[in-house]
Amino acid sequence: MPLGAARWALRAAIRRHEEELLAALHSDMRKPRFEAYMADIGLVYAEIDHALKHLRGWMRAEHRPTPLALQPSRCALHPEPVGVVLIIAPWNYPFLLLMNPLVGAVAAGCCVVAKPSNEAPATARVTERIIREVFAPEQVLVVQGAGRSVGPRLIEPFRFDHIFFTGSPAVGRSIMALAAPHLTPVTLELGGKSPAIVDDTADVERAAQRIVWSRFLNAGQTCIATDHVLVHERVKDRFLAAAQRYVQQFYGPDPQRSPHYARLVNDTRFQKVRSYLDHGRIVIGGQHDAADRYIAPTILTDVSLDSPPMREEIFGPVLPVIAWREREEARAIVARNPHPLALYVFSSDRANQRYFTEGIAFGGGCINQCMLQFGNADLPVGGVGTSGMGSYHGKATFDRFTHHKPLVFGSTLLEPGIQYPPFSRWKEKVLRWVLG
Repeated sequence: MPLGAARWALRAAIRRHEEELLAALHSDMRKPRFEAYMADIGLVYAEIDHALKHLRGWMRAEHRPTPLALQPSRCALHPEPVGVVLIIAPWNYPFLLLMNPLVGAVAAGCCVVAKPSNEAPATARVTERIIREVFAPEQVLVVQGAGRSVGPRLIEPFRFDHIFFTGSPAVGRSIMALAAPHLTPVTLELGGKSPAIVDDTADVERAAQRIVWSRFLNAGQTCIATDHVLVHERVKDRFLAAAQRYVQQFYGPDPQRSPHYARLVNDTRFQKVRSYLDHGRIVIGGQHDAADRYIAPTILTDVSLDSPPMREEIFGPVLPVIAWREREEARAIVARNPHPLALYVFSSDRANQRYFTEGIAFGGGCINQCMLQFGNADLPVGGVGTSGMGSYHGKATFDRFTHHKPLVFGSTLLEPGIQYPPFSRWKEKVLRWVLG
């Protein structure tokens, strides 16, 4: 199938296999049907629709102003695909985080080697069937297998034109090291400890509702989820009471029996997240079942800033809540860890909103909301520092996989000639006048 036609066929293929995808996501991580559609499949449809709507405009040459020194001529940027790209997806949103960058790469005209996560095997199999129905292997090739063994075998012998990786900072460093001998550019979508800051002017009820949703969606396995809460001491008790109500409202008295609550992806992740329960006082939750890879939605207080849950990205259903008095104190707590991928500020005070969003380096975020930045294809998503390198979504993804080639179109009708020897004082005067 021609690449242009494949862009249109991809959406239809996903729709044909949608029920299989929903079943696979449930099999891999017990993802609830609604949650799997909302946060995995539906966002891919939105990305495809956005690309199809705007692609013609993205592909046009972009005319740029021509300075007097280059007259008579005209200047433009001409987009062209960077070439063959490698996309390595994580397990937490195994369909979304493979297909979203793939949509942009295909829109840009690139050929793609796609590596789904082996930690979500059922979803990886359905994803491969969808891709093989739409694309020829020379257009998009799916490579399955364990990332630790397949990744080096792909990157070391082949010179990709771009590598796009979503995962942990530790693996991101390995990807960069493997890419370095070929000088292959990389995009790294990583993670970090993303705080929510709640001040004493916030709508505490709404803040608790939205933070609880963001933390326990997908059993906390979301890179832009609220990792911990920094709440003003005046409203801490109100926040904790409201947060407990929303945990029970969302998941019932026994979340293990709730059809709306996912599971940890594997035993290793379960054991790591379970260890965080030993650091702090449990306000709600704490129950766990290794055989079911289940950890209840848990809120902790009295957590030391030097303890593992405040030094490591939790990536599970555990939410530390820390009190603060002065806003400088809250910002200092954030600064104890590398730059977060996301920041969520709950405040009715415009000065406080600016203080936190302008004074903290972070990838992206919200004021009085959580995680909605990912839902807008016109907002690039990416980190800073150890939380990522480069951004994507919508046109940003198209640009990520595009070389915008600058061209100057000269005229042969007129030749100013001052740049040619022999030089003279008169030519120098003209040069200084033109260049300033």
